[in-house]
Amino acid sequence: MRMRSIGSLQVSVVGLGCANFGRGIDRDATATIVGGAVEAGINFFDTADTYGMPRTTSEVFVGEALKPFRDSVIIATKFGRKLDDRRFGAKPDYVRSATEASLKRLQTDRIDLMQLHIPDPLTPIEDTLGALADLVREGKIREIGGSNFTAAQLRSVNVAARAAGTPTFASTQASFSLLHRKPVADLLAECEACGTSLLPYQPLFHGLLTGKYRTGAPVPQDSRMSGKSLSTQNEFMSASNLAAVAALTSYAQERGHSIIELAFGWLLAHRAVPSIIAGVSTLGQVKSNATACGWEITADEMDAVRLILDANAPSGDLLEINGL
Repeated sequence: MRMRSIGSLQVSVVGLGCANFGRGIDRDATATIVGGAVEAGINFFDTADTYGMPRTTSEVFVGEALKPFRDSVIIATKFGRKLDDRRFGAKPDYVRSATEASLKRLQTDRIDLMQLHIPDPLTPIEDTLGALADLVREGKIREIGGSNFTAAQLRSVNVAARAAGTPTFASTQASFSLLHRKPVADLLAECEACGTSLLPYQPLFHGLLTGKYRTGAPVPQDSRMSGKSLSTQNEFMSASNLAAVAALTSYAQERGHSIIELAFGWLLAHRAVPSIIAGVSTLGQVKSNATACGWEITADEMDAVRLILDANAPSGDLLEINGL
């Protein structure tokens, strides 16, 4: 699999999102999926301290599963979302305690990419950056990043880092896909301008870009969408979204590709995107994702896709996406 850079890190262009581990996927299934991902050439694993039921379970399962492969994989995790009444935010003392706790759960001596999960409006970002810089100097963190930051917030991070002489974010994460692109336009432009990597999550837009949902057809019983409320299904599976998927599917098939290959290839055609954070629930999905990154989409093809999307106006561009 192709590799690209996040700062000093070399990551596979398809990563594995670990939000489902410990929440419907038990310890043994996690080990099977993670081992299959490594075998398929995926070396980038993204988790967070709040993932799992109970929270922190994903880090525990991921740490156990990756222990045999530790020196050949890149582990990313996140802190800052509320774990309980004491553990949340980005104050310097908590940055350190959250990092130490994640290191223990992940059974490792370093976190390759430590990310602030959400901005903390109560803590000056320079204070957070200073604490992260100390941990980088100590070798406990290799690169730092963010998640769910706006373009303006990312700009503030870079200004503060320059003023304080600390490392800045090597990456930031956002929900980004063919069906949810316009809300990300400003952030993408800022990433391209400042050299920050943009890591898309929800790249298949809740499964719509797998091609398994079609106008007039029932929702597959074993699908992720079947577990959502009827109102949420109607919101995501709007007529405009399904029309866009149908048009994109036809475009891909006419060129000998699948809709998933188009979804991944389109994201990877953006120069700020080094890797795609793709969540899975089965080993089969891991293998499908790992083989879906071969279409290197040209500028002309990007223009054609833009015209398809503009013509169909997917409602996903209008939705508020709750960050993972």
